[in-house]
Amino acid sequence: MDTMRERFAAVTSRLLDEDPRLAVVLADIGVDGFADAARRHPERVVNVGIREQLLVGVGGGLALAGLRPVLHTFASFLVERPFEQLKLDFGHQGTGGVLVSAGASYDWPSGGFTHMAPGDVALLDTLDDWTVHVPGHPDEAETLLREAAAAGDDKVYVRLSVQVNEVPRPVGGAGFDTVREGRRGVVVAVGPMLDNVLAATEGLDVTVLYATTVRPFDSRAPRAAAGAAGSSDVVLVEPYLTGTSTWHANDALADRPHRVLGLGVGRRELRRYGQLAEHLAAHGLDPQGLRARITGFLGA
Repeated sequence: MDTMRERFAAVTSRLLDEDPRLAVVLADIGVDGFADAARRHPERVVNVGIREQLLVGVGGGLALAGLRPVLHTFASFLVERPFEQLKLDFGHQGTGGVLVSAGASYDWPSGGFTHMAPGDVALLDTLDDWTVHVPGHPDEAETLLREAAAAGDDKVYVRLSVQVNEVPRPVGGAGFDTVREGRRGVVVAVGPMLDNVLAATEGLDVTVLYATTVRPFDSRAPRAAAGAAGSSDVVLVEPYLTGTSTWHANDALADRPHRVLGLGVGRRELRRYGQLAEHLAAHGLDPQGLRARITGFLGA
């Protein structure tokens, strides 16, 4: 199976052939994947070098010129380092584009903390009108990328990861998908967390919702699931900073007694490189860690 990044390069290269409005801006990362597209469309595949603030500035300028820019690099260099440019060149100027990140929270541990971005979605939450997609499989990434490329002048962030679920699910639109139904509570699994959540909740009487579009947050789905289950206990399992979406769930259930537990990447920096699986376990996002915390919260 190809990776999400490989699928991104292949799909976006084809979209460049199909849509003369589309442009790709790179900052040295991912250049090889667009080599053929750059030969076919040299005016619409731009590599600015290792200049991430310029990456976003050029994208904002292309949007002002009427193009649909797609910007790509590691999440820490796409959201965190050039955040002021995102705030001004897209938000303040009222332009749109597609940010496509790699690296996720800790996909490349040996790259060190400079290449980790567990706070990217929380940071984008300080800005308005961003759509955020978190696919859990390359097939889902392709669908969401095509949707983002065709999304007029909207501001869209697509968070790619090397962590994947074994089987893709139908995605599109902004709603959460019901994967399993139960009566003891609701667990929302975001993107690549689904397989671990399903393993962690095996045999538990809980509803599992699957989310690949997390902004806008689908407030109706956990509310409806909680009503059907007869329990307003909700657990959010996100592959980024713990608690990023808990306020959305609290707002969705504000008119009824409820409890919300946010599970995700902890704030404490892990200073050993290790391996991806070790980072998952250290943050309690492996099946064993999730089961312990979910059952402890639900009393199951």
